[in-house]
Amino acid sequence: MHYNYKYRLNPTETLTETLLHHVDTCRQLYNHVLYKLNEADEIPARYEVQGQLPDLKSWWDDLNDVHSKVLQMAVKRVYDNLSTLKAQKENGRAVGMLKWKPPREYRSLTYNQSGFKLKNTSGRPVLWVSKIGEIPIHLHRDIPESATIKQVTVKREPTGEWYATFGIDVGENTPEKPEKPEQVVGIDVGILKYAHDTDGYAIESPDFSEERERLERAQRDLSRKEHGSANWEKQRRVVAECHADLKRKRRDFLHKLSNYYAREYDLVAVEDLDAKGLVELPGNSRNRAGASWGTFLRMLEYKCGREGTHFVAVDPKDTTKECASCGVKTDKPLWVREHSCLSCGFEADRDANAAWNILSRGLEEVGVGHSESTPVETALPVDTSVSAKRVVETGSPTLKERTASAVSE
Repeated sequence: MHYNYKYRLNPTETLTETLLHHVDTCRQLYNHVLYKLNEADEIPARYEVQGQLPDLKSWWDDLNDVHSKVLQMAVKRVYDNLSTLKAQKENGRAVGMLKWKPPREYRSLTYNQSGFKLKNTSGRPVLWVSKIGEIPIHLHRDIPESATIKQVTVKREPTGEWYATFGIDVGENTPEKPEKPEQVVGIDVGILKYAHDTDGYAIESPDFSEERERLERAQRDLSRKEHGSANWEKQRRVVAECHADLKRKRRDFLHKLSNYYAREYDLVAVEDLDAKGLVELPGNSRNRAGASWGTFLRMLEYKCGREGTHFVAVDPKDTTKECASCGVKTDKPLWVREHSCLSCGFEADRDANAAWNILSRGLEEVGVGHSESTPVETALPVDTSVSAKRVVETGSPTLKERTASAVSE
């Protein structure tokens, strides 16, 4: 199983200058390769271009300062971007051509297979990377002893901070998923309530209003500075720090919530949402983008795989309209937050009704339950409340207890 572990680096001023030189050399190599590919009648294979690197070093002296694997990964980056453009074009999207990378858009370098090593020098951990040296690293959590480090990416964030991301192979088999899951849950995500599950919990969306206001003030101050001046650069760092703070807090919430569901249940059913398409819809796009549903579902999927939990993404069509008791569809505008079926009289919170429909579809997809039964007969215990009576506020002791064992991965 493959994971990424990210750690903070604390390079000295000398090491920072060396890192910046290596990153800029890789950026120039990226632009050089892209120029050659644009001029060529037929795009050569990547390994053919990589084979030309030794000849380039004979007249491009700066390439000799950078490790060979790092240069090869810079070439690979061009081809990866070309493959992404090709895939988007095949999906019907209008795409242009790759552009040259300016310094602000190229901030990382990657060591693959070799050229790096974790050391313990004088009782402190350091990351040794070839042709740069030993960089102090903050190992806030241990890398598993059975893990093999495949590659290391060193990146400079817009805030000026440096991080190292280790791509590791744990070498463990994926836990077997239970044939007959007992602890099952369906989750309906939203904006007013971030998640409403079939256990009756409604998780409040985290309140980042203060962080957003701080970011907006910093952006207004930046707009008043002369672009490129020392004051502008100083304020740009402030804006970048506000963005990083907001991102860090949001991902912390998503990590803990997804970790809880992956560990506590044998089966987790969710909607197979087109998160990007939802953000592009007119109206309320800011809240939909801030909810980060796509990120939450990706986190939940890989953590369920790690824990041996069934992850089922079902068709989201009509999960809100269908009655969880009889299956009859009832149209309701978005502002109607209660489900009331005129056919069978079943009443529930709108999101709770959707969560039960999601769970029922998930159980049917993995072959659990009886498809001839109604959703409620299949999954809903008789004595279970279907109203949102247990609302868990973000940051409350109840939520902290639920996620106490969660560790951000």
